[in-house]
Amino acid sequence: MEPLAIVAVVLGFAVLAIGGVLAWTLMRPRETSNDVLEAVEKLATSQTALSGRLDQMAQSSAAGQGVLRKAFDERLDAIAKRVGDALGEQGRHHGKLMEGLKERLAVIDTAQKNITELSSQVVGLQDVLSNKQARGAFGEYQLADLVRDILPPSAYDFQATVGDGRRADCLIRLPNPPGAIVVDAKFPLESYYALRDADDTTRTAAQRAFRDAVGKHIGDIAERYIVPGETAESALMFLPAEAVYAELYANFPDIVERSYRQRVWIVSPTTLMATLNTVRAVLKDAHMREQASVIQEEVLKLLTDLGRLDKRVDNLEKHFDQAVRDVRDIRISSNKMTSRGERIVAIEMGDDEDEVAEAIAPPAEADQ
Repeated sequence: MEPLAIVAVVLGFAVLAIGGVLAWTLMRPRETSNDVLEAVEKLATSQTALSGRLDQMAQSSAAGQGVLRKAFDERLDAIAKRVGDALGEQGRHHGKLMEGLKERLAVIDTAQKNITELSSQVVGLQDVLSNKQARGAFGEYQLADLVRDILPPSAYDFQATVGDGRRADCLIRLPNPPGAIVVDAKFPLESYYALRDADDTTRTAAQRAFRDAVGKHIGDIAERYIVPGETAESALMFLPAEAVYAELYANFPDIVERSYRQRVWIVSPTTLMATLNTVRAVLKDAHMREQASVIQEEVLKLLTDLGRLDKRVDNLEKHFDQAVRDVRDIRISSNKMTSRGERIVAIEMGDDEDEVAEAIAPPAEADQ
């Protein structure tokens, strides 16, 4: 409650009290009026003192209320500042989180696009592999890429005709022996998928179907592409999928042994690369053997040139020896001429006859 309101209430009670006293005084006998007047005066004095105290209390209350309001305002400002700083820091933190979230969302969006593209590519590959003709073309393209990357163009032919008009996917031209070897691409995908997805009840039938499919391919290649006198005694069956190749060698050793007996070597993309590198080395060695006669002829010519060079070196050495002898003879003649000149000078100077006779004595060595 405000101090002024408190003072008004107290004054109201005081007025009521004075009014009651006056009413009571008027109702009292007259002999007590003096006492009443004294009491009224005391009450008035008390009221005046109470009013002073109430004023002091009001002033103290107003001053305390001002201090309290100031402290409250300061505390409220401090709380508001702390709340503002906390909200600002929280806002910055949330801003960073939102930036990180945006970056993550951008990465996720890019990954989603890549996954979508990859899914479309996988669907396209499945469409290709689901069609036998398209699957055969896929195997032929993969075979052609591997052969072109490793062998020179003169060492192979695609869709070459062998035997009675059969067209081979690839014919690698090797020297005899062994001769040209055929590579045919096969892709037993349906039987492999059936084997992969088979359960305990259907696994036996799926294995039989896969064994029959691969065995039929081996028999067809042995019958069509191993032609005595035209091709090598063996052929290659190219499996474009490493998974099919691994399944065959891991769980069907009887089919692998059958391919050995029929001289049909089964290769995957990895093993075909190794085989083609070996073929390249064989072709290089054969080319070197073909050029052996040319190399031998060139070596003989080189030996002839070396003999001719040796003779010319001998002639040059003889010329050098003769030049050395000529220089030595020139040096002897020069020394003789110098000695004769010195004797002539000694005679002209009139030296002692014995010295002159010694000086003009002929040299011991013969004239050169």
